[in-house]
Amino acid sequence: MVPTTAPGVHATARRAELFDSLVRLFLSEGFAHLTLDEIAARLRCSKSTLYTLAGSKGDLVQAVTVHFFRAATAEVEGAVATADGTRARLTAYLTAVGAALAPASEQFMDDLAGYPPARDVYEHNTRAAADRVRDLIIEGAAAGDVRDVHAAFVADVATSVMVRIQQRSIKNAVGLDDSSAYLELAELLTTGIGPLPATS
Repeated sequence: MVPTTAPGVHATARRAELFDSLVRLFLSEGFAHLTLDEIAARLRCSKSTLYTLAGSKGDLVQAVTVHFFRAATAEVEGAVATADGTRARLTAYLTAVGAALAPASEQFMDDLAGYPPARDVYEHNTRAAADRVRDLIIEGAAAGDVRDVHAAFVADVATSVMVRIQQRSIKNAVGLDDSSAYLELAELLTTGIGPLPATS
């Protein structure tokens, strides 16, 4: 009898399931304090199974971080695809970024900031998100969809704030976690580029 599903499909699905479980664990509790033995016990798998995902704990942390941000990017772009108009797309984009980061505990964010390979992944995604916001603003201004602002300047301001969020500077300065800071940035940007109030 021919199997209905190839063995490779099961292996791929199992890898994805493990990565999803690792993301949930790390987001909830962080990762710096966990050993591979403890991670395996929490996931109810063998340590050798973890070694099929990465060759060391450091490599595993980096791979899980990549997995998290890759899934988050897909969700964010899905939200943008359903929005109509520049302000709505910007709101959808930044709100979705905030929502993606909402499950991340303070411990996870601290561990992320303290582990360079994982921090580099966050920095890379922050730069990509900043570029996306810049493109949305510039496209909207060119199309006349938003107020005639200096699109490149507004985009640069947004980029600076996003970098400060990633570097924890916003958290240290005003106490906002990353998720809340993205929501505030969405409100600030969309209000700033919106139409001027009518004068009587």
